[in-house]
Amino acid sequence: MIETIQPEGWAKPKGYSNGLLADGRLYIGGQIGWNAEQKFEHHDFIGQMEQALANIVAIVRAAGGDAHNITRLTWYVTDKKAYLDAQREVGDAYRRVMGRHFPVMTMVVVAGLIEDEALIEIEASAELG
Repeated sequence: MIETIQPEGWAKPKGYSNGLLADGRLYIGGQIGWNAEQKFEHHDFIGQMEQALANIVAIVRAAGGDAHNITRLTWYVTDKKAYLDAQREVGDAYRRVMGRHFPVMTMVVVAGLIEDEALIEIEASAELG
């Protein structure tokens, strides 16, 4: 059985699911740096990165887990230089959300994302079973 995971109070996505839980594995669709109402509060890389990670953790929590259950993160970034120039801030923001849990990760530089304001999108998987 596959269960759709949607954090309480979040705007409903159109044409996709934020999370799907199947046999104890949680698959999380790409999260960008907007809030639960699908509005961007941050227009900088660090702010959007932290919000995207917080969105992922919110989905994991809605499924009954926490950040330590996350097994994979795939990052899509539109500006490699912005990422590389902010390594200390990236680390600080990451630890604020994820603590010292480091799942497997891949980073891909892309020409753009579907939402024009988005600077980063992160996909994730988690093991809950």
